[in-house]
Amino acid sequence: MVMKKLPNAAEASLGAAIAALNGDLFESRLHDWLNRCLDIDNVTILAYFQDRAPSVIYTQAADPRVYSELENVYIGGAYLLDPFHELHVKRAPRGVYRLRDIAPDQFHRNPYYTIYYRCTTLIDELTFISYPGKGVSLHVCLGRDSTSNRKFSNREIETAQRIAPIAVGLAEVHWSSLSSSGDFKESEVAQRLIDAAKAEHGVSLSGRQAVVALLILRGHSSTSIGLRLGISPQTVKVFRKQLYKKCTISSQAELFSLMMPLLGR
Repeated sequence: MVMKKLPNAAEASLGAAIAALNGDLFESRLHDWLNRCLDIDNVTILAYFQDRAPSVIYTQAADPRVYSELENVYIGGAYLLDPFHELHVKRAPRGVYRLRDIAPDQFHRNPYYTIYYRCTTLIDELTFISYPGKGVSLHVCLGRDSTSNRKFSNREIETAQRIAPIAVGLAEVHWSSLSSSGDFKESEVAQRLIDAAKAEHGVSLSGRQAVVALLILRGHSSTSIGLRLGISPQTVKVFRKQLYKKCTISSQAELFSLMMPLLGR
């Protein structure tokens, strides 16, 4: 009896990705498989390190606007404000994460989102996080943007959760040569902001004011900042008022414009 050939596009693509492991075609084969499973508009593969800015490993999108600010803005320092970078710092468990589920409570209202994310036209984002080497997290980011203008459905989220162990396993095998020394310290980022603000603008920030500034830029409300720092929301508002007065500004948008160029220093 001749066996009928069954439609198995996703399985065939997975097989091609496995066959391409440790080769030059792996990224594109991985993209093909993930696209078969989830019908994505774009894919971005990033490696996050402890001691330096992220490295862009692979990108593919129908709309070039998705990457218009990737190198200059994101890699230039904005990654320090990104919820996915925080997952790297916290060493979140391997698996798949949705941006809307991990973002701070006011993320979609803060200048980082309105200035950076809106330029990318991204509407929804899922990311597979793996740890191929010491001090490194590998993020395979799958996006929906203006190309389709639709979010991931509940069924697609379930599919992503089912295939996550495979995606993570493939990534950890293929990028096992990556490594990073040292430890990422939030206090060092705050100190860099303090030093740069003084050197560039003559603004003398305290350590607590710099930390509050970073949390504001990441999209945390006063209540969320208070919970993180163990202080009351009212005390956070006092720090925010002092911060704005020192910087002679009156809005988060102005804070972003002032501080964002300093993060890359």
